[in-house]
Amino acid sequence: MGKPYKNQMPGERSQLALYLSLPVLSWAFYDFANTIFSSNINTVFFPFYMDEVLGTDEVMQQVASTFISYANAIASFFIVIFSPLFGVWVDNTGYKKRFIVWFASISIIFTFLMGIFANINFNVNYLGVPLSLFLVIVCFVIAKFFFNSSLVFYDSIMPDLGTKEEMPLISGFGVAVGYLGTIFGLLVYFFVTDGDYHRTFIPTAIMYLLFSLPLFFFVKDRPIPKSEREKIGFFKGYKEIIQTFKEIKRYKAIFTFMIAYFFLNDAIATTIAMMAIYATTIIGFSSGQFIILYLISTISSVIGSLAFGNISKAIGAKKAVSIVAYIMIAALMLAVFANAEWMFWIAGSMFGISLGSMWVTSRTLIIELTPEEKRGQFFGLFAFSGKVSSIIGPGLYGTVTLVLKDYGTLASRIALGSLIILTIIGVVVHSKVKLENENRI
Repeated sequence: MGKPYKNQMPGERSQLALYLSLPVLSWAFYDFANTIFSSNINTVFFPFYMDEVLGTDEVMQQVASTFISYANAIASFFIVIFSPLFGVWVDNTGYKKRFIVWFASISIIFTFLMGIFANINFNVNYLGVPLSLFLVIVCFVIAKFFFNSSLVFYDSIMPDLGTKEEMPLISGFGVAVGYLGTIFGLLVYFFVTDGDYHRTFIPTAIMYLLFSLPLFFFVKDRPIPKSEREKIGFFKGYKEIIQTFKEIKRYKAIFTFMIAYFFLNDAIATTIAMMAIYATTIIGFSSGQFIILYLISTISSVIGSLAFGNISKAIGAKKAVSIVAYIMIAALMLAVFANAEWMFWIAGSMFGISLGSMWVTSRTLIIELTPEEKRGQFFGLFAFSGKVSSIIGPGLYGTVTLVLKDYGTLASRIALGSLIILTIIGVVVHSKVKLENENRI
């Protein structure tokens, strides 16, 4: 089952045995599956499709960007509203996989429908756009909402897969496998002919389903016996969130980290959303060049997530989060001042490392900071913090470019530079997180 890794305790699994255990491998494959959706639909081909349909001139390209921004904001708004409720469902029922099956299935169905509607010409306009385009956007919002919702339950499964000491390794393995899904998912680019990016939607849905099946069949729920469950009303989750905020002194460390993560994720979410636009505006990348850049960033994310799984295990998740943030600051600074393609290639690679690693280190730190009986609730808050920032960050970027639009490319550089400020704020707040055993380290 593999050689024991250094400092392995008696009875502890080797890394290879851990990674190849059926529950861990099946769980990681869902990261592979949902990252295919996130990459293909959210980051690459849905924006390309919108530009394909609407972007007939420079003005309409801005209209396409507006539709993309609003669609993402609406999906994020609903996850902000419902994520606290999802966390309470986990804590009160113990069901995690069951909700993933339902939510992922709905996301897959509506991703498939995006491809169906994109191929139909209704010859009717609705709200000033073709009806087929409107239906694709609606399906995108629904698919993204349920995709994001499934992640709340997916993250909360992780503590059931191994010991506390194994969490950084499991987290890093899941993220690494997920980013391999990005590389595999981009194979749908071969379905594109003459710029018909909508041809990627149905193949993406099929791959999303296929690689979700191992989790559907091989990961087991640990439901709480019905006799031990509380009766929960619809608003109980929100009441518990309010009560948790009232007990902020008791959970000061986790709330401090939530604030830090808000600023750090602001920079991450905004860079993901604006990467293609920035690369095109500042460097002049073509769509093909951007896909290559995206692949390089993804490979960097795989390397970073695996590396920081081990780094978190060695030095602790708190210190690891700080290191990742510093890498992100360096990447953003290089991108802001890039005046040659090679500088942007390096910046993209560094950002890829920080992207994968931030996810590994942050969710590991959540597990370290939270009591087991409230873990689902805090993962709900974690999603809440991340999704609120994913609304605000792109809004800030867009406002800067709008106000400074007369300054040309300088506006985009200043907008990206504003993310450095957000990251620095996040680092400062994160330094205030106090671990129970910190004084003994």
